[in-house]
Amino acid sequence: MSTNIPVQRLSANANDAYRAHLLALPPDDVRLRFGAPMAAEGIAAYVARIDFDTDEIFGAFGAAMQLEGAAHLAFGEGLAELGVSVLPSARGRGIGHALVARAAEHARNRSVPRLFMHCLAENAAMIRIARNAGMAVVVDTGEADAHVALPPMTPASLASEALAERVALYDYALKSNVEAWRRIGVALAGGKDA
Repeated sequence: MSTNIPVQRLSANANDAYRAHLLALPPDDVRLRFGAPMAAEGIAAYVARIDFDTDEIFGAFGAAMQLEGAAHLAFGEGLAELGVSVLPSARGRGIGHALVARAAEHARNRSVPRLFMHCLAENAAMIRIARNAGMAVVVDTGEADAHVALPPMTPASLASEALAERVALYDYALKSNVEAWRRIGVALAGGKDA
């Protein structure tokens, strides 16, 4: 399930970036992501509750170092639940698919037998991504549940995940350096930073 979009596993240091990403979503996208409207305070509380000892956050960064897409993978008894969000300006490029694929491989390599996603039935984009990832989707009373059995980990899946992480870290370092040089250029030109 590899993609050409670098997706990085984020640490607790990325809490601010993840919160900013969620706050940048339009209100209707927040409702689709969480299943109900949520104020900024609720989003901040949600991010603050993430336990990085058990859960994982994956992210895809844009050229300007903005977190364009993110996935929260929460581990439970015999399954992992996934929540995905992509900024409107970054949609249509495969970021959602890349996030799901990266999270599924990570869960697989932790011997989790099943990946689960829950969303509103009107969230056609998320349902399409789930189906494209091989997930069975059941729609009932305005909500949709998607799940897929994950195969056992293999040496190849472990190597694939390690390579994906290295590529994502390289991509992040490269984008970070380009953005730093861009800001230096703007400062030297006497312009305002965009």
